[in-house]
Amino acid sequence: MSSFDFNGQTAIVTGGTRGIGRAISQSFLDAGATVVATYAGNEGAAEAFAAELGDAAERLETRKFDVSDYEAVEAFYRDIDKDYASLEILVNNAGIRRDSIVGMMSLEDWQQVVGTNLTGTYSMSKFAVHKMMQSRYGRIINITSPSGQMGFEGQANYAATKAGIVAFTKSLSKEVAKRKITVNCVSPGFIDTEFIGDLPDDQMKAYKGMVPMRRFGTPEEVAHSVLFLASRASTYITGATLDVTGGL
Repeated sequence: MSSFDFNGQTAIVTGGTRGIGRAISQSFLDAGATVVATYAGNEGAAEAFAAELGDAAERLETRKFDVSDYEAVEAFYRDIDKDYASLEILVNNAGIRRDSIVGMMSLEDWQQVVGTNLTGTYSMSKFAVHKMMQSRYGRIINITSPSGQMGFEGQANYAATKAGIVAFTKSLSKEVAKRKITVNCVSPGFIDTEFIGDLPDDQMKAYKGMVPMRRFGTPEEVAHSVLFLASRASTYITGATLDVTGGL
């Protein structure tokens, strides 16, 4: 049971029906929030998530669109304006990988990763700020990665977007601080989800060996950190990055 109380608050979680995003959505629901969970394509996962919620499903709305599509994001927020009196929380969690060394990376793979991970964060945040400014309160949490600081071979596109998200967060946090809107990052390390499930066994073993705790994290451990930054307990924290990495 969550120790946070988000009754009466509305949270948008992008990529909110699978993996880390699902755990974040579930945690907000457990804490009493109404959640709008977005997803790009996997309708089966979205339907399964809603089906498993029981009574809490009444406070979940799932919406299918691509966060890299600016016009789709704009249309989504028009509906949010009509359907919800206020928006307190945005979690920019949607992200993709298209791994390849730079010399072999296609322009399409570069653009798709930048479009979803970085441009999607910009577009979703832009319209969220407009909504949050109406009530002079808001929490934006952007999911980044240690890859943005460390870099990993074959992930130049992914690392570039995650580093960009940190810089974006710092800039936006300064722009909206006077309006009582905070903007922070959560940086998960290696988390046990299908997002890293396609990595070769030897690479998974090597990554686990890099973690001082000698294990991968759980989606719920990431979600707990997101809820803290989304809560009123984090009032004086903005422009920060909270590492959830097991000491990586």
